[in-house]
Amino acid sequence: MPSCLLLVVGALLVAAVPVPALAQAGPPQADLTVSGGMTLVSRYRFRGIDLSDEKPTIQGTLNLTHKSGAYAGFWTSGLDGFGELGGSNLELDLYAGYKAPIGKATLDAGLVYYVYPGAEGGPFDYLEPQASVSLPIGRATAKVGAAFAPPQTAIGGNSNLYLFNDNSLPLKGTPLTLTSHVGWSKGDTTLTPGAEYLDWSLGATARWRNLTAGVTYVDTNIGRRDALSAGATKTIVDGAVVLSLEASF
Repeated sequence: MPSCLLLVVGALLVAAVPVPALAQAGPPQADLTVSGGMTLVSRYRFRGIDLSDEKPTIQGTLNLTHKSGAYAGFWTSGLDGFGELGGSNLELDLYAGYKAPIGKATLDAGLVYYVYPGAEGGPFDYLEPQASVSLPIGRATAKVGAAFAPPQTAIGGNSNLYLFNDNSLPLKGTPLTLTSHVGWSKGDTTLTPGAEYLDWSLGATARWRNLTAGVTYVDTNIGRRDALSAGATKTIVDGAVVLSLEASF
């Protein structure tokens, strides 16, 4: 419908609605909303492990959300290493899922397809179903969830389980939000050096309009031997500070 026609129809509706009813009515909600953004990070850490070889990279996302709770979109980040295999040094995560309120909590269940465009030397793309529950606790929000990757050639032919807890606490009267994360990964796969490890982080973000700056300390308990056996150096699993700047819409 042309925008001018929408304005005419809207004006007629407003004129036809009594004032008391108009005061109670809220703004109409779109069936589908679009959101996204671009982020510059000092390094890309995935579940505690550095995938950009301790180098800055750019990340982006685009998300479509239906008013029913269904959503779909993609997230992408620069990498290091896949270019050596003929790839594009790019990770592309395609996802879809559904969010639903359960009392005060929110259930989020979906599927992520990790894609590494152009990578050669073997299969790298894999699927991972995920689910989480978020619950407000005072001003804070706590989330617990799980991601389970079934056996796939790309991750070593075995399954992998990742359990996590994320928390956030906005500081009243300030643009600051404190964040924390802890995760546990288990599986004889390429996703879990040593077949089992913990990762954790503590951080803070500051928001101004559509810009969000963040600083996060990230670490794991992956030892040097497990890192080397996975074909990595110890530095990419050691503690590190990650800086970020995001522009969202």
